[in-house]
Amino acid sequence: MSAGTLIEREPDEAAPVRPEPVAAPVVRPGKGAWQLFKEVLDHGGPGYLQFAITNICNADCGFCGFARSQFDPKARQSVTLPQARDVIDICARNHIGYLLFVGGEPMAHKDLLAMVRYAAEKGVRPMICTNGGLWTEANMPQYAAAGLTSVIMSIDAHDVSKHEKNRGLPDVCRKIQRANVFFQAQGIQTTASITASRLIDDYDRLPDFLKSLGFKSCTFSYPLTSLESSYLSFSQSSLVSYTTDELLGVFEKIKQMKRRSGFPVVNPTESLTEMQRHLRKEPERFGCLGGHKYFYLDWKLDLYRCHYWEKPMCNIYEFDQSKLIRDGCQRCMIDCYRDPSILQHVAINASDAWNAAKRGRLLTAARHVLDSRNLTSLKAVWEDRHWIGGV
Repeated sequence: MSAGTLIEREPDEAAPVRPEPVAAPVVRPGKGAWQLFKEVLDHGGPGYLQFAITNICNADCGFCGFARSQFDPKARQSVTLPQARDVIDICARNHIGYLLFVGGEPMAHKDLLAMVRYAAEKGVRPMICTNGGLWTEANMPQYAAAGLTSVIMSIDAHDVSKHEKNRGLPDVCRKIQRANVFFQAQGIQTTASITASRLIDDYDRLPDFLKSLGFKSCTFSYPLTSLESSYLSFSQSSLVSYTTDELLGVFEKIKQMKRRSGFPVVNPTESLTEMQRHLRKEPERFGCLGGHKYFYLDWKLDLYRCHYWEKPMCNIYEFDQSKLIRDGCQRCMIDCYRDPSILQHVAINASDAWNAAKRGRLLTAARHVLDSRNLTSLKAVWEDRHWIGGV
């Protein structure tokens, strides 16, 4: 296949970690304040790529097209390690500072550890989004030593039985709890990713459940019933199908939970409100930076501006700064693009102002500086300051 080889194993079987030569642990990449400030002025700060390295998954979620019982085994496909290294090199050249490995289930890929290590060595911060079912006492220290900087783990409900039944992964909550203890002891941030679904009948019960699993922060994935790209993390399931009024209520419940519990919710309050504007078809305040600062890359190495778009921007080997898109898109409500677009808005305006001033366009620079949305963006950054600092 043009984009790589299949991983030949059963969906619920852990990927064996290839032994690597004994080497000193990779120092997790970091940047000084001055270097980050210069990057903000130059191009708006580091970008973010979601890299779906495989479409194989060991879970069987009721609201996901990657579910092992729904996915055609003949369609299994994964990138190769040389391709992943090429991707990381291209990221480093194009101001991508954060690389989130996703799937399917990324830990089903036999070369994920080597990818994490290579990204860290190249100064790109490697992150993993996982269901947690493939963590072991053997592989967690290996990933920490390889330079992993952040882990996002899926949670679907506010009790063990509901979550594990939906995932089709017995004992996964114990593995998640153990992973939280281990990674936090290593200074690696962990975050719960919660799909807003009908499995949650009381949002106020979530904080205590998340704490019992060892989480110190969470982010909500907004329910998806259709996507036009190759990404399959959506479903027509009744678990995630809502009327507009119901979905407006879901966003309000998340805002109330965030306010009442004090438990750190990464989704900025302004972003939750913006999604409510989107649903009401009211004017939205922030355009998305997907295609400009945030990207989705699939196992065929097609680069999309986000999961929603039907047409790729280009193949990853064609990607350079000439391919960037910046049109203020507001087509979708995908949290991992819309949320950070609010957070990074002020940095993009700072860059626009700086570059306009260098060209003598002082009125344009002033408009960027005086944009009232900068204060809203700064407020969102302050709200998320502890989580941002940990990533």
